[in-house]
Amino acid sequence: MSKRKRWISLLLATSLVMTLTGCGGEKKEEKSDEIITLRILENDTAKQEGYLDELLSSFNEAYKDKGIQAVDANMEEYSDLATNGPYGYGPDVIYQANDKLMTYAEDKHILPLTIEDFDCYEYIPEEAWDAFRIQIDGETYCCGIPVNIQEPMLFYREDRMPENWETEWDDDQNGVADFFENWNDLYAYSKYLRDTDTSPNKDSQYGFMSSFNDLYLNGQFLFSYGAYVFAENEDGTLDAQDIGMSAGNAAAGLCGLRQMAALMNEGCIDDTIKMNRYEKIANGTYFCTVSTPDTYSLFIEKLVLAYEGEGMNEAEAAEKATENLKMIELPSLMPADGDLSKDSAEMSEDDWVSTIVMGGVNGYGISSYTEHREACMEFVNFATSYEMIQKRMDMLGIAPTRSDVAEASGGVTDMIFQSLENGNIYLMPSIKAVDQIWVPTHTLLGDIAKDPFREAVGETPKYSSGQDIQTALEKVDKDIYDAIYTLK
Repeated sequence: MSKRKRWISLLLATSLVMTLTGCGGEKKEEKSDEIITLRILENDTAKQEGYLDELLSSFNEAYKDKGIQAVDANMEEYSDLATNGPYGYGPDVIYQANDKLMTYAEDKHILPLTIEDFDCYEYIPEEAWDAFRIQIDGETYCCGIPVNIQEPMLFYREDRMPENWETEWDDDQNGVADFFENWNDLYAYSKYLRDTDTSPNKDSQYGFMSSFNDLYLNGQFLFSYGAYVFAENEDGTLDAQDIGMSAGNAAAGLCGLRQMAALMNEGCIDDTIKMNRYEKIANGTYFCTVSTPDTYSLFIEKLVLAYEGEGMNEAEAAEKATENLKMIELPSLMPADGDLSKDSAEMSEDDWVSTIVMGGVNGYGISSYTEHREACMEFVNFATSYEMIQKRMDMLGIAPTRSDVAEASGGVTDMIFQSLENGNIYLMPSIKAVDQIWVPTHTLLGDIAKDPFREAVGETPKYSSGQDIQTALEKVDKDIYDAIYTLK
């Protein structure tokens, strides 16, 4: 489609959009001699690593003769469009995860889009588009343009692998360490590191590390055991009245979380590990940690500095960091009974369940309150072009949803989409009610992780049995329901 035809198509689509949304008030006329300024809200990593600057400068150069410029919205990553938008303070274009964008879409703060008009349309798989689809009055609309797919990944340094891993930690001799294949061996290796820590304060070496007060990064301890967020109706829509955090054998999974927390420090209770994981992987304190693909550049940055501190020049440090930093999926097997302390060699095939993690799709949405809808669509089309998604991947390490760019990603995107197709990724629900799941679940996960540290100082643990955890999970279900329906 030519640029002129696409622009006309976008103008027609905008007329339909205004009818559908009923948001944003009367559209103001844009004089041809005025410079249109678009405010762009990106995520913090894109800003910190310089990608947003690259995007804005590239767009502004390409559109300098067309009367459009884009600027940083200068807002926090999670600024509330619903609050700011109606008063003219919100961004024109917002980059966010599907759950947040679709929360806005449900209340008509985000425009529905004619996705076939975007150049990236034919390169993005349906699973990614589905994350941004919404049903209104029996009609389905798409309210976001996918950029990258996310799932929690395991980050580690290849040069910190145990020297004897091939003989001591690869029982099936398949060339992959057992602690990357199942959670019991990851627990065992983490325990080995803690038991052999000879530092005065026993704080120099840890195995797997995570901030457990984060459902997204630790959802495997629930979803692998039959938990779900909202039930699915026959037509594929979600039933927010049916909440299933306590479903299946989820309590057993959280017993495993409690076991793993005992091998960490108290940073697992709050955001401490999430904040220091880049530095601690770089300096070797943590053997491995969990994060998302779009934080790859932050790990690289810290590892380069660590190598430079060892005497390497910048080029050598960058080469060695790229060589040694590894990003893989989480171990694919969890113990069916939730007991991570069992010897994997004594377990049969029936003793395992497949790991199911929480995932999401990040993309661009356009505010219903923007006065420059067509220009916003041009910006999103530019930002999701091959060149810009390629640059985003190179600078940030994302797993791009564009198949033509993904071919150069080393297979990470294909791996994640395959896991999604296999049912090993539970996508964050794309409905407004999902806003209410985070606080209750984060609070409980952090509180369960605190139990080993209560015991360490002689306090009575709060969750001494699986039934205690089950009761707490049922309360989480009720708290979520009340927040959606009773307390709103």
